[in-house]
Amino acid sequence: MLVIGLIFSVFGIGLFCWLIFTMAVYALPFFVGLTAGMAAWHSGAGVLGSLVIGIAIGALTLGAGQFVFALTRSPILRVAIAAVFAIPAAIAGYHAVLGLSQIGVPALMWREVFAWVGAIMIGGTAWVRLTVLAGPPFWHGGAALQTPHSLPVATNKS
Repeated sequence: MLVIGLIFSVFGIGLFCWLIFTMAVYALPFFVGLTAGMAAWHSGAGVLGSLVIGIAIGALTLGAGQFVFALTRSPILRVAIAAVFAIPAAIAGYHAVLGLSQIGVPALMWREVFAWVGAIMIGGTAWVRLTVLAGPPFWHGGAALQTPHSLPVATNKS
């Protein structure tokens, strides 16, 4: 019985970690949607209205961020937009890994080390997922879209 419990615990923690990495890019839209929903709740929109407003604003935030990221040509602006999405994901990842490390790591220093490494990894995951969802970069002049077959081939004409 103890072995089954340990196996389920490992799979449960693994599932939780997979969920954190999968949802990392949605941290900023979640926080923005939650804030909008709470503002709607406090203004008297009710439960259903607050829920609809929060979901709509969160989806709009994600869509607008991906759209602007995909359309911009400036690398500096792309880095800024990606950072706006990655920093809340890193903060959420820090707290999630810190909470998970309190289960099995007794030393406070090692908990902090694991939490910082988790924050960096989860923030990086959000960064990469945003760039993948937005498509290829535009500042390469379309070179990223060419296939090896469409590049000119040097021939030796003697």
